[in-house]
Amino acid sequence: MQVSTHTKLFFSHLLAVVLVSGSIGTYFYASAIDNLRNSLQSRLLNSAAMLSEVFSASELGELRSATDTALPVYSRLTQRLRKLANTNPDIAFVYIMRRAGDRAVFVLDSDPLEPALPGEVYQQQLPALMKGFYQPSVDAQITTDKWGSFLSGYAPLHDAKGEYLIGLDMKADDVAQKMYLLKQAGVISLVVSLLLAVLFSGLLARHFNSRIYALVQRCNDIARTQLKPSGPQRVGDELHRLGRTVDAMAEHLEHSRLQSEQIQRELEASQQELEARVQQRTAELLTANEKLREEIRERERIEAVLQQTARTDYLTQLPNRRAMIQILDKEAARYERSPNPFSLVLLDIDHFKHINDTFGHDSGDEVLVCIADCMRGWMREKDVLARWGGEEFLILLSDTDVDAASEQAERLRAAIESETFRLQQGETRITASLGVAGYTPQHDIDGCIKDADIALYRAKSGGRNRVVTHRPSDPPYGA
Repeated sequence: MQVSTHTKLFFSHLLAVVLVSGSIGTYFYASAIDNLRNSLQSRLLNSAAMLSEVFSASELGELRSATDTALPVYSRLTQRLRKLANTNPDIAFVYIMRRAGDRAVFVLDSDPLEPALPGEVYQQQLPALMKGFYQPSVDAQITTDKWGSFLSGYAPLHDAKGEYLIGLDMKADDVAQKMYLLKQAGVISLVVSLLLAVLFSGLLARHFNSRIYALVQRCNDIARTQLKPSGPQRVGDELHRLGRTVDAMAEHLEHSRLQSEQIQRELEASQQELEARVQQRTAELLTANEKLREEIRERERIEAVLQQTARTDYLTQLPNRRAMIQILDKEAARYERSPNPFSLVLLDIDHFKHINDTFGHDSGDEVLVCIADCMRGWMREKDVLARWGGEEFLILLSDTDVDAASEQAERLRAAIESETFRLQQGETRITASLGVAGYTPQHDIDGCIKDADIALYRAKSGGRNRVVTHRPSDPPYGA
């Protein structure tokens, strides 16, 4: 079975275009799915962290059992919780839980139809939920309970000391709908790409084939001027026909020298025209390939920007908590290879809620940016500064033992205290409390962070605007 050159060209170009566009489309579709999932989890994490500042653990002490629903504080806090839940259509429920050993107990629930009552034990045991009593966390997968299927985020209340957390539920149907829309867009894009590939391949194959066929027809016309074929011609593809025509032209030139020069000139002109057009089309293909490579490079650049954005705090442009944890893990691994000391400094802006209440949340954001800029100027090049959450910043001091870290933290505290911050609403003075902890082989990174948090708590409990250094002999957290 013989296949025409037109068919060969069509399928070769179609296969190349489909392979390239399919590979690129698959890569970017998978990246888009990951980015969507990460975006939803990041929104839940950030929303939970912000709402953790709205409630205070001191307001919740009376709510211990179902009978406490008759208390005025229960009605007041429940109304506040429902207003927060109604401000975001993506959020199904908002609730507050208390830690009771290794289980979580409901305190407040925004569900207006079937709310969980104070003291009700949550039957599911979720690692992300229990982690939320100490730091913001989010479910890795959708969780199903008696209220439905949700993707949830958690954050400890700002003054809960690991006893209370606030949680937010996003309905699984909403998550699935977003995934479905993304998949639908991917399918449509694939179908359009295939249709364009068919169209492009057909046009390109037809173009090349028409040029070859025109050359065959012209050579046949020249050959038939004086010499006709002696028998039936073998039917083959277009290139085979061209070869047969050239043979006929050679036979005719043997008998007609007078016409040979003219025929030769016409043949050379035809060949030059064909070569010029082939070169032109080759240049066009090279240009198209270069544009395609440029598009791939641009998409890779955009992907790198998206990855950087996922690791950077949008307000201060500092590494966020996720990025800082990765940096700390690398620093701990480096310590195992070369035990040079390093320390952590956890900084919290004093009376930050008062700044927001006095000047507004926009001014509070200005203060966070100003504090970040002030600390950048103070730090060494090898140190790492990150926004840990809310008004907290975490500083990694490389090659620094705990005593030297305490001295540097004290200099930073004094620099902040002496600075006058000029906001749009007016000037203000700010102080900060700092907790210092040194990394030791007996402690992992989480333990070192917790030591710094304990020291920060003692600095705030001791009157704020001070530096407290955690020592191995210090009493445990809350003592």
